[in-house]
Amino acid sequence: MSGLTVILIVLAAVALAMVAVLAGQAETSFTAGGKMLAFFALFLPPGLLLVGGAGRHYQRAQTTEFCRSCHIMRPYGDSLYIDDSRLLPAAHYQNNRIPANRACYACHTEYAMFGDVVDKLRGVRHVRHYFWGTAANPIQLYKPYSNRACLECHQGARSYEENSDHVRFKKELLAGSKSCLMCHTLAHEVDGLARFGRWHRPEVSP
Repeated sequence: MSGLTVILIVLAAVALAMVAVLAGQAETSFTAGGKMLAFFALFLPPGLLLVGGAGRHYQRAQTTEFCRSCHIMRPYGDSLYIDDSRLLPAAHYQNNRIPANRACYACHTEYAMFGDVVDKLRGVRHVRHYFWGTAANPIQLYKPYSNRACLECHQGARSYEENSDHVRFKKELLAGSKSCLMCHTLAHEVDGLARFGRWHRPEVSP
């Protein structure tokens, strides 16, 4: 249990205790001090709980575990463990090119000033489609995958800059007129995962 979770639980207990006191001694709320206590009990702790809870969920929603907890997304998460380096998710995840605990978020976030906000609004849209039964099957991106997500990490890396194909199409890749997926065509391949072997992360000795 994280420190933030403990703080939120304590805040919830304090808020409930204050509400119980006010409910048991209603006349207290008629005094100046009682009104201040009522305001504090009814607005401040709940407000802090709302902000803190949203922050806690925001952090959790960035984790690979959270993304894989939805059964629609599970095949996409399973592609991280495919024993074939031609698949982009597997190659990145298994070689620590992305954080293992934030694998999905690392590649599917908007790398811009308000990218995190855009991602969370898009996540709400995902939830709406899921519960209303309007989600595409198979899942489709709302817009073409941006080279920016790739270049955020690969641009400047020797393996990228000295690759002859990257040099040839450098301007087009930077401008977005050509996609990285033009050559790196194997992504999640969820329709054919059964034909691939599975990779298991080895245990790391302390």
